[in-house]
Amino acid sequence: MTLESEIKKYAAKVSTNSYSMSVGELVSMYRDGELDLHPEFQRFFRWTPGQKSNFIESLLLGIPVPPIFVSEDTESRWDVIDGLQRLSTILELMGDLKDDNGERKTSLKLSKTRYLPSLESKEWDSSDEANQLPESAQIKIKRARLDVNIIKQTSDEIAKYEMFQRLNTGGSFATDQEVRSCILVMTNRDFFFWVKELGEYPPFLDCLLLTERAQQEAFDLELITRFVIFTTCDPRNLSSIDELGTFLTHEITKKASDENFDKDKFKNIFEKTFDYLAKHFGENSFRKYNQSNKSYQGAFLVSLFEVIAVAIGRSLLEGKELPNDNIFIEEHQKLSDNENLKSFTKSGIRSSTRIPKTIEFGQEILNRCV
Repeated sequence: MTLESEIKKYAAKVSTNSYSMSVGELVSMYRDGELDLHPEFQRFFRWTPGQKSNFIESLLLGIPVPPIFVSEDTESRWDVIDGLQRLSTILELMGDLKDDNGERKTSLKLSKTRYLPSLESKEWDSSDEANQLPESAQIKIKRARLDVNIIKQTSDEIAKYEMFQRLNTGGSFATDQEVRSCILVMTNRDFFFWVKELGEYPPFLDCLLLTERAQQEAFDLELITRFVIFTTCDPRNLSSIDELGTFLTHEITKKASDENFDKDKFKNIFEKTFDYLAKHFGENSFRKYNQSNKSYQGAFLVSLFEVIAVAIGRSLLEGKELPNDNIFIEEHQKLSDNENLKSFTKSGIRSSTRIPKTIEFGQEILNRCV
């Protein structure tokens, strides 16, 4: 296929339109349920109070702001793809923003900005007249106009997810997994909450030793994603991985759309896997074992997660039994000194090389633990 034909093929999948709309119009759409900000996204996109106030300053001073991107659904409602924080800030200021339980969040109290220091402590509605945002400022905000780019419902469904990922990946706030979680909500909200439920399973958490930052950035959910995909994927397909983050997003989105995927069966396999690991290793499940002092040490290692957890999950999915306790514990403690494992998990090895080998290596270990 030539470049020209590729452009023609994929450009035809996307139909877009654009409008200039006032803040007041967008707020009315939100109040009427015609604009979905997905409250589940709130924990993934984090603006500081200062950033929120700076944005309001931009509206008041007429400083141009980036366009909003939305996707039109089959009932002509709009899903916000990019612009969540901008719209949320406006709604929070006005006291209209709702959380994922449908409750109104506490209204925003502004802080001083570079050009408008008198914004300090100002609110949309305040019992203290000195802190009340002047009516003229409120009108200016409501009349401020934002460019809105709309992906029409006639577009290929994958276009919405591609647009969301490309607009939101690489920023200073959303990690790959946070963007991935948002895409799952847009694809299948129930599937997202199923993944989230797996991530809250106590034995799973007992096996992890994650930093506070890793937890804040939803790395626990990335591990769930890796477990689901690597446990169910044909290893031969893993050698074609180009960029791991994109691969995981594509595969978990496919899984969320697969009506034949048995979530109950897989949940049972997941729980059996981490019940077993929590019982025998706990937080040492994915750490190196030091043969000289006979103790586990160091940080959580993703490579060991891919070897150990995925191997057990795949084995259970094939209908096999859990490994023999004593043999597996012995094999587990040998992993750190295994030169073969080191050769394909060292820094610089591509995911397309590492992952098929970690899965194969894990299966070899289990075969010795019957």
